[in-house]
Parts: sequence; structure tokens; C-alpha cells
Amino acid sequence: MEENPKERKMSVILRKKCIVKAMNEYLSPERHHKLTLSNLDLLSGRFPVTYLYLYYHSRSDRGSINISNNVFESLKTSLAKTLSYYYPFAGRIVEDPQTSQTLIICDNNGALLVEAVANIPLIHLDFYNLNQTLEGILVSCLNPDEFPFPVQVQVTYYTCGGVSITFTFDHALGDATAFGNFLSSWSQLARDMPLSCIPDLDLGRSLPPRLPPTYHPYFNHVFVKCTLEDIRNIPKTGILLKRLYFVDASSINHLQTLASADSNKRTKIEAFSAYVWKIMATSIDESHANCKMGWLVDGRGRLSHSSMSNYIGNVLSVAIEEASIVEIKQGSISAIANNVHRAISKVTNEAHFQDLIDWIECHKPGLMLPRFVLGREGPALVISSGRRFPVAELDFGFGSPVLGTVSSTIENSGVGYMNQRPSARGDGSWVISAILWPQLAAALEYDSVLQPLCASHLQKS
Repeated sequence: MEENPKERKMSVILRKKCIVKAMNEYLSPERHHKLTLSNLDLLSGRFPVTYLYLYYHSRSDRGSINISNNVFESLKTSLAKTLSYYYPFAGRIVEDPQTSQTLIICDNNGALLVEAVANIPLIHLDFYNLNQTLEGILVSCLNPDEFPFPVQVQVTYYTCGGVSITFTFDHALGDATAFGNFLSSWSQLARDMPLSCIPDLDLGRSLPPRLPPTYHPYFNHVFVKCTLEDIRNIPKTGILLKRLYFVDASSINHLQTLASADSNKRTKIEAFSAYVWKIMATSIDESHANCKMGWLVDGRGRLSHSSMSNYIGNVLSVAIEEASIVEIKQGSISAIANNVHRAISKVTNEAHFQDLIDWIECHKPGLMLPRFVLGREGPALVISSGRRFPVAELDFGFGSPVLGTVSSTIENSGVGYMNQRPSARGDGSWVISAILWPQLAAALEYDSVLQPLCASHLQKS
């Protein structure tokens, strides 16, 4: 009896791997130096960050998608050019044994590029269950002892002619803005286009503290110095489910209308946060009286340092708000959205970021994290907006993607995460990548706003 293709278990065979170095004609000798991580780099730790992009193509398109060579060789060549502009991404990240400081050695060690072949058509991927989908289609190991490459890319071909590309970065290299600029530059160079962003790397990672450093006592309560052992020993929270959801534009607009009911215009992410917080409150057991929500905030545009728009590194902080579960359950979407707006507004200013830089300066060396991320302060969820992150624009010369999203290979998390991206449909809809505990996933899916992502959501309307 012939096997049903839809029931076939996906297997992936690695076909080739290579180390891609920056092109020498772009990489001047004086750039072979050490970069000390900025204070805000230390706040992001050494977590791997993975971006997943899917490209649909039928077999009839194989003239433009030559499975044997064209895609891989094109990406290899354009990656070498891109690394010349973003030369720290081709370096090594090490700890200085004398100072215990983390350094980027800009020695053109290279990035890892892997090619693989799957035994199913792309449409048969489980788009909803990222725990399962990511198995086999990304370079799984980011251990510096085994794979000393802070940039790892896997290109996987499917029986239909479709392609997935996973890009995994060491968070010490940068944040979403830095990685978005890198990927945009790569896609532009792959199509022989001029770069829309020339990264400013000549000044290194200069986010200096004040002399003497000073900060508000608030920072002692929100952030903590920690070790790799603290991170490895995060309590087993059950936050293990990695999911992808689709939110249509009409749902987003409706939530924004509800959030702005008291004549205070709220953003779409503030409205969405209020909705999720209300759902979250119903998923928490009675042993907890309060819960927290956090929002990642980009400091570019808030700091007065020069060249911040093209700064490549981490410039992130987090806004945090705690509320009683009863208050959230009983509150209106507009009232909760007002709380969200106030919490974020406290962080979106230069004084906050300068205080944070100074706080880290006073607690070096080592890693720093928001306290609640270690999972010891009760139920919490972090929401990140990626509305400026390139999705449909990421064309490497073989068409626009049907999906672009973010995930993580971490196995245990102290808090839940939800990351918003515009969908590739270009109609105002969103794709949400989430790391959740089972009760929250069930509560979200009981309603109709967050729909488990499926193949039909990837088709343009």
C-alpha cells in the first residue's frame, strides 16, 4: 500500500557544509581587532536567536531554483560580501581569561553555511508546532566549543522545489534591529542592489557609562547579575511549547478600537498586549495573586550617541509591569492598555537607557538579566514587536518568502515569549511566534484571535 505523503515522517539529510569568510577585498587589515562587548550587549547574554524563512516554488520553477547548485552558491557568494560589511559576524566570541570580559575577535573565522534536503513538500511542514518543525531544518548546535561560529545558516530543499532558510545568531552580536539590517543587506547584495544601511562599525561598540556611573535604585530591583549556572538552573516552569499563530488584520484593528475606547489612541501592540494579558490571567492557577508582563524596547532613537540608526549591537531594555490577576480579569481592554502604555513610556527615554548602562558598569564583569527572566518571580510573559523587521522584502534572488518569523532553540524558559511579525501577505495581518506554558496556549486557542498557523494563512489574499 502506497504511503500517504501527508503522513510521511519528515527526515532531513545534510548534504554539504562550508565555512564562509568575508571577501578579502572588502575587509581591510586594520579591522582585524578585538571588540569589547558594550554594557547593553552583556544584558542580552549568549542566547541563540533563530529566524525561519520559507519560500514556495513548484517543480516548474526549477529553472530559477536549481536544487543542485544555484541557491546555495548564490547565498554563499552574497554572504561573503555581506560579512565584509558586518565583519564582527565573521569573528569569534570568546571570554578574556584575564579580565573575564566577553570579546569578539574580528579575525574572519567565518560563518557556517549548511545545505540539506528534506523528503516532504514544504506545504506538509507543521507550521503551528515549532517544536517539531525546527527539528532538522536548522543547525542545532551553537556551542562555541563544537561550532565556533556566531552565525549559522541552513538551507533546506523540499520535494516540491520549495526552500527554507534558518539563520541562527549568537545574541552577543546584536539584537533584532542589527540582525534585520544584516539580513536586509544580504538580500540586497544577493540581488546586486545598493545597501540601504551601511553599518557603522568603525567606532566599535561605544555606549559609554557616565563618570562616575550613577543610576536610580529602581534598577537594583529589576535587573540582576547572574552566571551561566543561574541560567542553566532556571526552575522547570513548563514553558516549553513553541507555537506559530496567525492574526488577521480585522482582529488587530478591532482590538485597537477596544483599547482606544476612552479617547486615548493606543498602538496595535499595546492593544494586543492588553488582550493577551487578559487571556493570560485566566490561565494562571490560584496559588498566584499577581502576574507580570514585559515589553522589549529598542534604545535607538532614544540615545543621543552618534550613528545610532546604523549601530550594530544590542540596544535593548525591557519595560515591566505587575498587576493582580483579579484586576486584569475584571479590567477592560482599554484600562489594561492604558497600564501597558504607561509601563512602556517609562522606558522609552534616554535617562532610562543611560541609567541601565551605568547600572551594568557597576556590576561587571558577568552576565546581567531582568530578574523575572530567571523564572523566580511568578508567571510572566514578554512581548516583542517586530513591525520593522524585514519579512516579504527578504528576497535573495529567488522570490519573496511566504513566511518570516523568529524562534529560539532554548530548552527551558523562565518566562513566556510572544514575538510579533508582519505576515508576508502584506495585508496588515500578523504572525506570532510564541513560547508558552500549556494552560496559556489552550486559553489563547480557545478564542479566535490567535489562529494556529496553517498553509492557507501563507497564501496572499
